Amino acid sequence: MLVAFDFDGTLSDSEMTVLLGSQNDTADNMAEITERAMNDEIEYAESLYQRCALLEGLDEDKANEAFDQVQLRPGAADVIEALREAGVYVCILTGGFERGVAAALEAEGVEVDAIVANRLPIVDGELTGEVEGPLIEGTKDDALDIVTTIVGEDRADTIAVGDGANDLPMLEVAGLAVGFDPKPAVAPSCDTIVETMDELHELLTSEDVL
Repeated sequence: MLVAFDFDGTLSDSEMTVLLGSQNDTADNMAEITERAMNDEIEYAESLYQRCALLEGLDEDKANEAFDQVQLRPGAADVIEALREAGVYVCILTGGFERGVAAALEAEGVEVDAIVANRLPIVDGELTGEVEGPLIEGTKDDALDIVTTIVGEDRADTIAVGDGANDLPMLEVAGLAVGFDPKPAVAPSCDTIVETMDELHELLTSEDVL
C-alpha cells in the first residue's frame, strides 16, 4: 500500500509562497495567484512561475526564516506515523519546496519515505526568482507513476490525498482519491472527502483501507 499526500493545503495549512512573500511584502499578491491556481482558474505552472518571480532578490536567510515557519496541521504527524507503523509507504508530492517540507517534518520529529518537491535556486545569497524541480511542468500523476514503479506497488493499491487543482492528476489515477476539504473544482474527482485530520486518520487506518 502506498499513500501520496499533497502538502500545502493538505498536510499543512501553511502556504509556502505566501510565507516567503511576507518577507518582501508580496504576500497578498502570492495569495491571490495561489487561490486562482487552486481553483483551476490559471495553469499551476504559470502560477508558480509568477509567484517565484516575485521573490527575486530575497535574501537566503529571510527565505530560511519563512521555511522555518512551515508547520504540519495538528494531527498530521499522527496520521503519517500510524501509516508507517502499519507498513504503508508514505510519500509527499508537492509543488511546494523541499526546504519547507523538511523543516515541518523535522519540527514534528516525523519522517516519510519520499518527498517529490521543487527548489528555489540561490545565487550569491539571494533567490533568483526562478524555480526548479519535477512538479512545475510535470504533473502529480507522472510523479505517482514513478514512485509506484520504484516501490513496486500497483497503482490500484495507491491512495492520493489532496485539495487543489494541481492534485487532480494524481487523484484521478489513484486507487482511492481522498479530498481534504477540497476546492469546488476538485471535489467531483474525489472518491471520498474529509474535513479534518481526525477524519483522515480514521479513514486511512480503517480495516477497509489497510
